[in-house]
Amino acid sequence: MTDPLGVSKMITTATDLHGRRPAKGMRKAGIAGLLALLGLMFMGTVQAENVLEDLTYTAQPGGKVDITMRFAEAVVAPQAFTTESPPRIALDLADTRNAITQRRIEVGAGATAGISTVEAAGRTRVVVDLFRPASYETRINGKELILSIAANISGSTAAATSAATRNPTKQVANETVALSNVDFRRGKTGEGRIVVSFSGPGAAADLKREGDKIVLDILNVKLPPDQAKRLDVLDFATPVQYIETRSRGTGVRIDISAQGPFEQLAYQTGNEYVVEISPKREDEKLSKNAEPVFNGSRVTFNFQDIPTRSVLQLIADVSDLNIVVADSVQGNVTLRLINVPWDQALHIVLQAKGLDQRKQGNVIWVAPQAEIATREQALADARLQMEDKVELVSDYIPISYGNAKDIAALLTKDTQGSTTTGGQQGGQQQQRGFLSQRGTVSFDDRTNTLLVSDTPQKIIEIRQLIAVLDRPVQQVLIESRIVIATDTFARELGVKFGISGGYEDHNGNVVSTAGTAVGTDRMSNLALNNRFSGGRGLPVFNPATPATSPTGGGIAVPSLNDRLNVNLPAATPAGSFGLAILGADYLLDLELSAAQTEGRGEVVSSPRVVTANQKEAVIKQGQEVAYVTFQNAGGGGAGTATVQFKEVVLELKVTPTITADDRVVLNLGVKKDAVNRYIDNPGGGQVPIIDKREINTSVLVDNGQTVVLGGVYEVEKRDDLTKVPFLGDVPILGNLFKKTGRTDTKAELLIFVTPRILSESLK
Repeated sequence: MTDPLGVSKMITTATDLHGRRPAKGMRKAGIAGLLALLGLMFMGTVQAENVLEDLTYTAQPGGKVDITMRFAEAVVAPQAFTTESPPRIALDLADTRNAITQRRIEVGAGATAGISTVEAAGRTRVVVDLFRPASYETRINGKELILSIAANISGSTAAATSAATRNPTKQVANETVALSNVDFRRGKTGEGRIVVSFSGPGAAADLKREGDKIVLDILNVKLPPDQAKRLDVLDFATPVQYIETRSRGTGVRIDISAQGPFEQLAYQTGNEYVVEISPKREDEKLSKNAEPVFNGSRVTFNFQDIPTRSVLQLIADVSDLNIVVADSVQGNVTLRLINVPWDQALHIVLQAKGLDQRKQGNVIWVAPQAEIATREQALADARLQMEDKVELVSDYIPISYGNAKDIAALLTKDTQGSTTTGGQQGGQQQQRGFLSQRGTVSFDDRTNTLLVSDTPQKIIEIRQLIAVLDRPVQQVLIESRIVIATDTFARELGVKFGISGGYEDHNGNVVSTAGTAVGTDRMSNLALNNRFSGGRGLPVFNPATPATSPTGGGIAVPSLNDRLNVNLPAATPAGSFGLAILGADYLLDLELSAAQTEGRGEVVSSPRVVTANQKEAVIKQGQEVAYVTFQNAGGGGAGTATVQFKEVVLELKVTPTITADDRVVLNLGVKKDAVNRYIDNPGGGQVPIIDKREINTSVLVDNGQTVVLGGVYEVEKRDDLTKVPFLGDVPILGNLFKKTGRTDTKAELLIFVTPRILSESLK
């Protein structure tokens, strides 16, 4: 009977060593050691018996995909790493066998394309192919390992692995991750390797290329002060010139400057994120029109009229390649080549005889150019015919962020191309856009799903295209402030001055003075009445008896307004000073008035609006002012009254465009209206006069930067002087005959705008 563990063989070896039987004690010790060894082997076998039994996936709302892996025993945290090109997530499961018979599972939801499983060297690797780099996390629930892949575009992202405790609903809280080191190394082939180390897992990185600079944004990671530095690595002779690390918002930005044609590769393993930048291979730098480069071993040929097939045989012997020559290759050639590479000699012979070559591995097929072209055309036609015979499949693609109707129209949008129809040039034939000739696409509005029927290859291409198009649109918060500041100053100085009185001499002449002719006329009439009544001197006025009497309560004088010679008071006096001097036959009136006003005002309006990239947003606040107009007024009629409305609003209208370097182009219009006053309508009622403040512009702004779009600064200065001619010009005394006023008005309008790009929240 065969012993699968080889126990009998080991016992024999232990017993017959050196050709003699060991002692009894030694036999017991050997048996005990053997049993211990068998126990260890059995334990190792038990530990390696964890089996990946099942793998399923669930598409969640928003494009998130949950991949559930079920094991025979409790699972431990796997080793996870990602790659950028192609985008993939790989999980390594140590001491685990793969019991899944289906090697690849197609997903095609969100950012997830498919899942592959493979077993090698006692471990199982689960590889998730992505349409685009995406963030992810893993969690353990007993015998299940769940990998959650988000739909957001975030570059290569580490696994935020959270180990579950005995209570599956309770998970370990994530701690704040810090950047611990940025190191640079030079590879064997001249590539530069930047190694970014973190204090723990969970760092989410976004890598992008901007010209000759590579930008690595690491979100929600602290940057210690000693790591904010610039590394000059020019002396390492790699494409990398310098590496600069700095804080940016709540994360870290690393700028990597490179020179010359280069290619990049990024991957994450454990707590390290590695970026490799290597020189681009020489064959990729050659353009289609560049001269070929020959590097074969050198040969010397000097033949006169030798068959072409013989020359090709000689080149095959020198190059150690297999050359297959078509039967149609005939004719002779004369050549004299001294110390030239064999591949250049082959190139010259082919050109001279109108031949061409096709290489597969180490076999070269040589034939006339027309024959090769005919064969390749036949192969292309055969491929097209095979595509027409491939069985069509149906697929249902849910759309998360876009509109299924719009994407269906894009997929079926016809293009025009010039073809040959009926033997005539210039015919037009419509192409099927992104579908094959037999493919169809429709959509369901209710579930926002595309229904595609096409060949399997076209289905894969359409899914890849939709993965690029159906992505969350970035949003922008636009904050604006409209500030209207006013500053006013006014000062007035005014005066009231008058001399009134009367005098009658011995000859009976009456001289009277007042501020107006009405005043002097009154005093003259009073003097005549006094003379006729037998009184003496100027008339007096007795309040008890309105008639003039020779005695009474005082001098009869005109009213104040008739006594003033100068009447130029301040319009709205804040204070005044009055003086009156009453003599025997005269009265002096004087009043000084002054006013000064100062005013400062500020109106701040702050509209805010959030909108998607390249989508117009409008926000307005205010009122509609009503006013009445009249039609067909005339002929004594009032006409027909109509109530109309005029908007008086604060309005912000903006269309943002996010650039590749995270700046924002704003096409915006800002308006701030206000009612100034009302004026009378000739037909009746009043209509408003509206002050309008408006700006329309386009500006490029950094993310989070505040820019002053524009402003209007108005200054009005006014000096007013009202005076009595000639008398107002008399020094000092002239102030009694004039009024002065000064007005200063300042108004300023400023418009501030701050755009902020709203980042996606990484889970």
